Amino acid sequence: MRFGRFAAAWVVLGAFYAFLGAMPACSLGEGEGEVSSDFLYAVSCWKDRYDMGPDFFAAEPFRNTMQIRVQHGSDLKEVSDGLVILVNDVSSIRENHRGQAIPVSLPPGVAPPGVPVGEQCGGEACPDPTVHVALYLLASCHNQNTVLYGLSGTVTFDELFSGDENERTGSDKLTDATFDVMVGDPRDAPLTGEDAGIVPNQSHLQGRFRFFFERGQPAQPFP
Repeated sequence: MRFGRFAAAWVVLGAFYAFLGAMPACSLGEGEGEVSSDFLYAVSCWKDRYDMGPDFFAAEPFRNTMQIRVQHGSDLKEVSDGLVILVNDVSSIRENHRGQAIPVSLPPGVAPPGVPVGEQCGGEACPDPTVHVALYLLASCHNQNTVLYGLSGTVTFDELFSGDENERTGSDKLTDATFDVMVGDPRDAPLTGEDAGIVPNQSHLQGRFRFFFERGQPAQPFP
């Protein structure tokens, strides 16, 4: 059992770092936001109200996808608390789903123990377009490498940056969104029994963010 959780931990964390590092750099924008939970649970780390107080906002477009990072402070991700939102289909959201609640699911390659990858949404195809969310507590829980994934809930984009790094229209540089999701750690799901594959101790996370894309230097140094 201990080995199973250890292996699952590396699978989940490896997927998370791939999730974070899929794009080569990011450009910053000034903005505002909130990320909070009335009661956030993270094993051996956090059992209390949580308020991130984000003051760092970044967008990383790549083809028709975008990674949005909302973080407390501008330090490296590996030593910070932050929220990552991965948007799979920017054009579809901008054209057809602005102002609509978009379902959140686990990202591809991440699944609770005992649940085959690709069947994270109850054995059925996850809703499309999907948005994936990850809360990383790598400052608050630096010894545990804690990452809580969005398991369900929604993100609503009233505005979404076009993804064009040379965008000249101010309104198309704006990202304005709210989110209401349940987060948890897939490593905590039991491997056997009637609750196998069900992530326990889920926490309600909510918030908003609004910022304009500004093309500039990478947000952090890369080797």
